[in-house]
Order: sequence, then C-alpha cells, then structure tokens
Amino acid sequence: MLYSFSPVAVLIFSLFVGSVLALSFYLAGKAKSAKGYYAAHGQIPWFINGVAFAGDYLSAASFLGICGMIAFYGYDGFLYSIGFLAGWVVALFVIAEPIKRLGKFTFADALDSQFNSRGIKLAAAVSTLIVSIFYLIPQMVGAGALIKPLLGLPPINVGFAVIPPFTTGVVLVGAIVILITVTAGMVSTTWVQFIKGSLLVLFCFVLTIAILRRGLTTDPSGASPGFRKPGHIAALTDDYLKAHKLTELPSVGAWKTSPYVHLKDNATGIVSIWRKERIAGWSFDIIPGIAADETQYINKKEGRAKDIVNGRPQGTGEGEGDFYPIGNVASLGTPDMPENTEEESGAAVDLTPRTTTGPLGPIAFLSAVRNARITVWPSQDLSEADGSKTTIYYPVNKEGATLLVPGNNPMFAGIASNKWPDRLNFLSLMLALFCGTAALPHILIRYYTVKDQASARKSTVVGIIAIGFFYILTLYLGLGAMTSGMLDPTDNNMAAPLLAKSFGNLAFAFISAIAFTTVLGTVSGLIMAASGTVAHDLMHNLFKMNLDDHEKVRAGKVASVAVGLCAIVLGILFQKMNVSFLVGWAFNIAASANLPAIVMLLFWKRTTAKGIAASIVVGLTSSLLWIFLSADAYTKLYGITDLKLHPPLVPFNQPGLITIPLAFLTLIVVSLFTSRKREPVEG
Repeated sequence: MLYSFSPVAVLIFSLFVGSVLALSFYLAGKAKSAKGYYAAHGQIPWFINGVAFAGDYLSAASFLGICGMIAFYGYDGFLYSIGFLAGWVVALFVIAEPIKRLGKFTFADALDSQFNSRGIKLAAAVSTLIVSIFYLIPQMVGAGALIKPLLGLPPINVGFAVIPPFTTGVVLVGAIVILITVTAGMVSTTWVQFIKGSLLVLFCFVLTIAILRRGLTTDPSGASPGFRKPGHIAALTDDYLKAHKLTELPSVGAWKTSPYVHLKDNATGIVSIWRKERIAGWSFDIIPGIAADETQYINKKEGRAKDIVNGRPQGTGEGEGDFYPIGNVASLGTPDMPENTEEESGAAVDLTPRTTTGPLGPIAFLSAVRNARITVWPSQDLSEADGSKTTIYYPVNKEGATLLVPGNNPMFAGIASNKWPDRLNFLSLMLALFCGTAALPHILIRYYTVKDQASARKSTVVGIIAIGFFYILTLYLGLGAMTSGMLDPTDNNMAAPLLAKSFGNLAFAFISAIAFTTVLGTVSGLIMAASGTVAHDLMHNLFKMNLDDHEKVRAGKVASVAVGLCAIVLGILFQKMNVSFLVGWAFNIAASANLPAIVMLLFWKRTTAKGIAASIVVGLTSSLLWIFLSADAYTKLYGITDLKLHPPLVPFNQPGLITIPLAFLTLIVVSLFTSRKREPVEG
C-alpha cells in the first residue's frame, strides 16, 4: 500500500526527538567519569531502571512485529511474546543479583571477576560484538522500512543522487542515537528508555481501551473508509461471464496447476485474479461453475517503472491503483440462545445474525473473537514466463477458535506437524527465547546502573511487570487490527499503526512517533554495550592501554560513533534481509555463547577460565555455523529456492536445542581437565 506524507506524525516525531536530545545534552554533565558514562554512577532508582528495562527490551520487532503477527496469524504472535517474557524468569532468579555483584561496566567484567584471563576477555568481547551486531541490523533495517509508511517521507533529491526513504530512516535513527550515546552515555540512554517504555505501555493501554469500547463489527468501513469486502462469484459459469462482460484468460506456465483464474473486464481491459474454491474429491477441469473469490495481487518486474497492482500501475494518479485495506469479521453468528426456548416461555427467539457487538470487556472480547468467523489473507508467489513475479493475497474465512490456537504461522507449524524436524525447530526456538533474554549484552549492562543487588532484583521485577502487561496488551492490539478493516496485506509490521489510524490521524501520529522511539531506545542500549566492549574490555583490559578516567570516556564516545556508523552501513546493506530471522538468530547466539558461561560460573565451583572461554567460543561458532547452514539461510540469505537440489546441511533452522547443551558440555569437560586459577582482577 502507498502512504501519504503525514505532517502531524512528523511534527510529533520531531517533538519527541527534540525532547530526547535536549534531555541528553542536559544530562551530559553527569557522564564525565567512566562510571558515569558506562553505568550512570550506579545511581539510577530501581523503579526507573525497571521501566528502562522494558524500554530497552521492547524493540520495534517486539512492538510492531508481534502485533503484526497476531493480526495476520492469531495466537502464534502471542506465543512468541510468551517466549520473550519467560526469559525474564531466568534473569530474575539466576542473573540479576550475581551480575550486579560480579561486574563493573560490561558482560566480560562479570565473567572475568574471579580470573584475570585474556581468553575470557577476548571471547566475551567478540561474543558481545557479534550478538549486538545481529540485534542492531534488524533495528536499523526496521527503522528504514518504517520511515515511509509511518511518516510518509518522500525520496530526497540532493542534486547528484536521490536518497530513498529507507536510507533516510536508517541515517536519521543512527545520527540521533549517536548523539544520545555520545552526549551522556548510559545516563541519557537510561532516561530515553524510561520515557520510551512509559509511553509505549501507556499509549497501548489507551488504544486497548478504545478497541474494547468499539467491540467487533462485520462492517468496519465507518472507521476504514477505503475498506471493502472482496468480490465473490457463487457460480463461475459462461453465463456469469457473459452477463458481467468478463473474459476468462488462458492459464499458462505455473498458473496451469494453480487454483487461480484471470478475468479480463471487457470494458476497461483490467485483469483481476480470482481464487477458485476447491470442492473435495473433484477436479477443477471436470466441474464447471465452481465458486471463486476475488484476490489482490502485485506483479513486479526488474526495470519496470511501476509495479502492477490489481491490474493497474501502482499509484494515486488517474488510471493507477493500489491495494485496498483488509481485515474484517465475516460473521458474528446469532445472539446467545436464552435459557428457555419459545415453546417453553412463549417469547420469540431472535435468530438474526449480529453485525456488531457493542462495547466488550477483556474476556468478552476474546470470547466474541473465538465465536466469530474472520477473514484472513494468506499470500502465494508465482513466477511469470516473462521473468516477473506475482504475489497474490487471497481471502480465507477462518473460525476465530482456530486463530486462537497455535500453528497458523509457518514458523510455528512444528506444533501441529508430525515431522520431527518441525517439532524440534519449534522447541529450539522456544528454548532460545527462554535462555537468550538473560544473555543479551545490552540487557546485562543495565544491572550496573543501580546501586546494589536488592535494587537489581527490584528493577527486574518492575521490568517483568511492565513487559508482561505490554505483551497482554499486544494480544488485544493484534486482534483489534485483525478486525479493523485497516490492514495492509503486504506489510504486517504496519498493523498497530494502521489500527491506531482507525481511531483518527492523531492516534496514528502518536503511535508512529512511539514506534520510532522504540528503535531509538533499543539501538542506544546496543551501541552502549558494543562501545563499552571496545573501549573497556578490548582497549583497556585486553590490550592494556593505560587510559585514565577521562580517556576511558573519550574512547567510549569514539567507539559509540564508530559502532553507530557501522550500524548505519549494515542497515543499508541488509535492506532486503528479513529482520525477524535476525532477531531470532541473535537470541540463539546469545543463549549458546553467553548463558552457559554465566550459569556455570555462578553455580559450579570447578568452573575454570579456560572452560568459560572454550564454552563461549564453541557456543558462538557452533550456533553461527548451524545458522549459516540452515534452510532459512539458504532461502533468505543466499537466495537458494530449490532446497531439493541444494538440501541444507542441518535438519532444522533454530540451533539452540543443539548448541546450548553443547556449550554447557564444553565448559564442563574443559574445566575438568584444567586447573582453576584465581587472580586479582584490575579495576
């Protein structure tokens, strides 16, 4: 779908960014020492730090991605959020207090607290940088992908080149985050994350209340003026085609074996694509007059000025067309039957199908969704003979009860699959989400910003409450978007902003600004983790560069600029990469490389420095190798489409189920064969 320029969204976004930068410059005086720059002097109040945890953790992928997944697939998106939230249990009961006790500025500080090991410093530093980069790339790609639909910014002509909106978004976010981290380091980063977390939870709560007050309706056109239901042909016969002045075009190539038919309007020449309804046990070629549903489609060809959408060049001018918004309740059914029937009470029973529910409570809303039939729009890609590619979006009416159980998203198909690789893939993903949270470097360094272990524990509890409450809200946001009539069939990341737009342009402007603020908060935390690793772990501790307190701060600021610039470049280079895969990979790598070392250091007295270093190296390299040899990497990274001709070398995509135990085993074996040597660690 095409999006127009939104002055209100740009204004509110500018106010948000201006306020954040003003706060950063105001707090700059509190970050002149190394402890102030890297750990905010350890004086952040535990409640502020807890909300900042939520602001740091709830990235654009969490907010926009989960809402979009629920809007398109139902419960599967919520299952993803359960995995994200469950990881905080590990953080609360295993990591929080020991990390605060053992560390100083970085993840490597904690691991090396009882050793003075160059191997630990180097392995932990490399692991931190790789995990941070894997997490940074999807945030930057997300910023670039969202700048046009959220703010509607056009391409910028600078004379010698035209800068696309994607590049503008990546550079804009990168520049703002560099300013935030360079001016006041962890002090400004913490307050940015606190503001972002507060706004995100508060606004989503307000939006959820609005969804419940509106309830469900079978005709969302009042809130979505562009919405319309797709056409339906009850009997696709020659008489129907003649009466409606349509011509069925012959199917060629891949279309011959597909359930689609091309119909040309004789008056306008526009070609529409309809999906024929299958009748069990019969063939399309044998039975004439089968039913068909109207689809939406886009045809893309390299070198063509404009894509073809629904038979017209995509655009807003005369003779051009675009996708229309989707997402509606097909039927709500009849009202609940009264306890006494007409025969018993004499009262008439109303069997008229409902068109609206009116305001609903939280439980009643879920019940209404479960009892409804909802139109969802899966997609299918087909290659044309001329080398172009057509993506078709077709309507399917599903029972609400089906959408409220897992297994609709291909990523979670393993739940219902009888194939053991699919089931193992699902279990591996859940394990990575559960174990990866407590091993993400930008989450770990937040424990150093509070004064003591009790504050670390309390801030974790606040973070869990804020994140858990937010994820509950995403269920209502996703289901509200699913039935709002505002969805973009081509982009599920826009589900939450477009839902807000159904309540007015001001709501859309606020959620657009907040969506970008989520990127700022997460990226600033990642850059702080990476810059601390470069300046503190590598330059000062590993390479023994004699840096005084002010030089450590200067090195951290230079590293922040360097990491920020790398993030901008990588965001632009990985524009076409699927961001959801990169986020999942980051969790797998963090869980494999970092968590076994932390857990065994805390709970096994025979852990040695060489065991920790070996565990990190094995967990890191094995998870990376598994990822790069998986089917997902073949199709999404290398562009290999024929997996039968080029089969992947690993049986399932997510490595955590194999690589996490492997890292634990490596640490145990190496530690048993090496001696534990304690040395005082320099501050």
